[in-house]
Amino acid sequence: WMIQKPHKVATFFGCIGKDEFGKILKKKADECHVDAHYYEQSEEPTGTCAACITGDNRSLVANLAAANCYKKDKHLDLEENWKLVEKAKVYYIAGFFLTVSLESMLKVAKHASENNKIFSLNLSAPFISEFYKDSLMKVMPYVDVLFGNETEAATFAREQGFETEDIKEIAKKTQSLPKENKKRQRVVVFTQGKEGTVMAKGEKVEMFPVLEIDQKDIVDTNGAGDAFVG
Repeated sequence: WMIQKPHKVATFFGCIGKDEFGKILKKKADECHVDAHYYEQSEEPTGTCAACITGDNRSLVANLAAANCYKKDKHLDLEENWKLVEKAKVYYIAGFFLTVSLESMLKVAKHASENNKIFSLNLSAPFISEFYKDSLMKVMPYVDVLFGNETEAATFAREQGFETEDIKEIAKKTQSLPKENKKRQRVVVFTQGKEGTVMAKGEKVEMFPVLEIDQKDIVDTNGAGDAFVG
């Protein structure tokens, strides 16, 4: 998707409403050469989010709406959609989706594990580790690559009883959690804003400096975590 060639390398699943915002999402995905396959329903409108940028900070107000309405049996289980899943080699799902359809996430995660494909997950927000801990830990054994920021990492560590605030140690302990597919070592990546990015793999924990970008070249940092994963 980022390289743009060959086109439609990335396939995206999600849920939208039958409205103008849904049309915009389909149009934008097509313009970016993303092969989007949406579950379209009439109960809720397409999710929207307002982002208020003040200096280097941002505040979000989201109406998740249709984003909370994805149904495994109505979309993921359909033969034409599952064939697309089987065709893929790498999977990425945001932790936010744990609040919507754990069964969908587990189906994809188990497929990846059983076929030695890469399944990656983002911790997404501190509340996921706090209030959806059981669901998160049902998926964790299938996670090959885990992403998160320093706040999410700290919350995850506290909820798991790691008894450390050192981000390198948190990454190492997270990396060593039980894993189903023993053919792949789990990789844990924690960002820290402008500070170094921590990566743990096996017994090795590394710190990578963040590339400096001139302030005049920064529009805003909304979506920076998603862009980093991409």
